[in-house]
Amino acid sequence: MKLRTGLLLGAVFAAGVLAGPTSAIMAERFGFHLLPVAWAQDTGHSETYRLLTLFGDVFDRVRAEYVEPVNDKDVIENAINGMLTGLDPHSNYMNAKTFRDMQVQTRGEFGGLGIEVTQDNGFIKVITPIDDTPASRAGVKSGDLILALDGQSVQGLSLNDAVDRMRGPPNSKIKLTIKRQGVDNPLDLSLTREVIRIQVVKSHMEGNDIGYIRLTSFNEQTDSGLRKAFAQIKAEAGDHLHGIVLDLRNNPGGLLDQAVAVGDDFINEGEIVSTRARHPEDSQRWDAKGGDITNNLPVVVLINGGSASASEIVAGALQDHRRAILVGTRSFGKGSVQTVIPLPGNGAMRLTTARYYTPSGRSIQGLGIVPDVEVHETRTEQPHFGPEREADLKGALRNTGGVPATDAPPPRTDLPPMARDVPKLPPENWPAYDATKTDTDFQLQQALAVVRAMPVGKRAAR
Repeated sequence: MKLRTGLLLGAVFAAGVLAGPTSAIMAERFGFHLLPVAWAQDTGHSETYRLLTLFGDVFDRVRAEYVEPVNDKDVIENAINGMLTGLDPHSNYMNAKTFRDMQVQTRGEFGGLGIEVTQDNGFIKVITPIDDTPASRAGVKSGDLILALDGQSVQGLSLNDAVDRMRGPPNSKIKLTIKRQGVDNPLDLSLTREVIRIQVVKSHMEGNDIGYIRLTSFNEQTDSGLRKAFAQIKAEAGDHLHGIVLDLRNNPGGLLDQAVAVGDDFINEGEIVSTRARHPEDSQRWDAKGGDITNNLPVVVLINGGSASASEIVAGALQDHRRAILVGTRSFGKGSVQTVIPLPGNGAMRLTTARYYTPSGRSIQGLGIVPDVEVHETRTEQPHFGPEREADLKGALRNTGGVPATDAPPPRTDLPPMARDVPKLPPENWPAYDATKTDTDFQLQQALAVVRAMPVGKRAAR
């Protein structure tokens, strides 16, 4: 798939270079290989050739007459990105820097300080230091405002630029000037960068019988982190462990292979997910290799409108196999697969190459996964400042190719009787949500009630 896509892209731009009056300049600056003009004409695609000629004409006019001088590289990259983003909401072009940043997120580790930050009135505000990192050992605290980096003010810097300056090679040093509430004078802290691993798996015990595991994204560390978290829970709970709550709320997804691995951790046999591409020979299917790490303990999966992509693959697979009960609200509905294709010049393109389908053949594109037990976070609808679901995005792919609704799995008959009585909304006097107090998390509390009502040691009915 990558080879075919790359060759098509190269052919398009080889023809495009020939088409306009600026072809020689583009070839010289960007290293395109010129082919005879007859090559494009002989294909019979006269309309395509005309449009590529139009592109060359527009490029030439912009270079010659725009009110300010333009950078040829920026103009071409913008054009490439426009071609991709016009296809669907998830295809795009990444220049070399953006591609490197994406690889950092995918690997889940980088040289840095270990702090989560946001922007606040022109300064950089610390959300939280990550445990056992240079920032936490130096005494950086939640709420600190970072005023300067190595003596240079952060005012005027974008959040991304500030983060880039804080990252760097391990063992390199940096000085942070911070303002702390209740302290009159700014504090100077000297830190030495280390390899920081993004904490994508968080876990703890709820009581002495239920293990709670939260996955914040799917990067290269997710499956190994999940296995490690479960081993720690099992060691702590021993024979008292009754079940697991797997929290995928607000998890935007990530790597497909990690979604498959996480699904495989809970499913003994059968399909986890399949993808269908434009060319049938590029379609794929992934099956469980066997070996449920929990030995069939009851599992409840928490989802909401922020659960997307890889999260929906896991939730859909466990739901179709009747391996877990889903609690929460309908998921985002991103049922497409993006392939990252490196390009000359160290950039890359992210191209939608397939749709994915749950084991029963459902396409959740634009529809999402509907939970088995509907539970809302609050009594009132939360305001949204942007698209709430995949179907709301401009240019979203249609839902096609999945099994008709009439062929969908029959309603579940294996839910515990109490599931019918689980309230959809918290009571009026429910306390405000506090991330440090799990008893304020209404969805989690209902998930705990459901998992405790599930029988131990019996595989759910199919």
